[in-house]
Amino acid sequence: MTCQNKPKLLWLQSITCNGNTHSFLNHPELFFILSHFEVVHHPVLDSSYSMEDVIGGIVPCDVLIIEGSFQEEGFLKSGVEVSSIIKHYANKAKHIISVGTCATFGGIFKQKNPEAISGFCFNGEEKTERYSTHASKLISLPGCPMHPRWLSYVLLMISGKKDIPIDNLHRPVELYGYTVHTGCTRNEYFEWKIDTKTFGLKEGCLFYETGCRGPYTRGSCNKILWNDINSKTRAGTPCFGCTEPNYPQESFFRTKTNMGIPDKVPLGVSKRAYLTLTGVAKSFTIQRFTERLMEYDK
Repeated sequence: MTCQNKPKLLWLQSITCNGNTHSFLNHPELFFILSHFEVVHHPVLDSSYSMEDVIGGIVPCDVLIIEGSFQEEGFLKSGVEVSSIIKHYANKAKHIISVGTCATFGGIFKQKNPEAISGFCFNGEEKTERYSTHASKLISLPGCPMHPRWLSYVLLMISGKKDIPIDNLHRPVELYGYTVHTGCTRNEYFEWKIDTKTFGLKEGCLFYETGCRGPYTRGSCNKILWNDINSKTRAGTPCFGCTEPNYPQESFFRTKTNMGIPDKVPLGVSKRAYLTLTGVAKSFTIQRFTERLMEYDK
């Protein structure tokens, strides 16, 4: 039985580790969110149509969710190119949501074959040939994986027929309009340039010594916490920059520097202004910070 008044939601996977599927399955209001749609096919959840139906091209589709990196040729299901299946339903859909960095920019799987593997509408920051056809429908939700509440925000906005403001990479501004640094509990350490060289501690900034990319990575991980509890930086692990087109970088735990100066500075700040502020900050000794860090060093 179909639900006549609900948008038809189709979730398709390409080259993927299933991370975004499993992330969304952890959403505390998963079934409430999905109750606004008819799930015509999902790789894990019970749904109205089989994968054979999907491959046959007979499935209705209003909202297409794409998970995984895109490869034009050589990745098949039941003898059919997955790329052709995705493009068929992308043409049908009113909305296309790329979930995760792989589907959005190419992600980790792109490292295997950069010439053949990309995101659906973006190859890193570059637009693919599919962009011009589907850009008006596209919402990007990069992340490795994407936060489950990012997808629920988009789905409820679509269900409520609300406009979703987006940036130049089609990421919702409400979710990616600021950096992971925003809301980080270590911000005061960052301001005074007091770093930690140890993982897992609650004290000290993770930027200089352990490679945190929070100051120039767009995302809401420190405002919309994972499991409503935590984030990488709160747990003492640097941000890896997984929402950005250039993810993954060469090293997760190193900040690239030139003569001691970070190669990249926080978004929206000139390098000259940043260096001036850094010099002033390092000229001060904040006793309460140094005492806390000394306790951990004992």
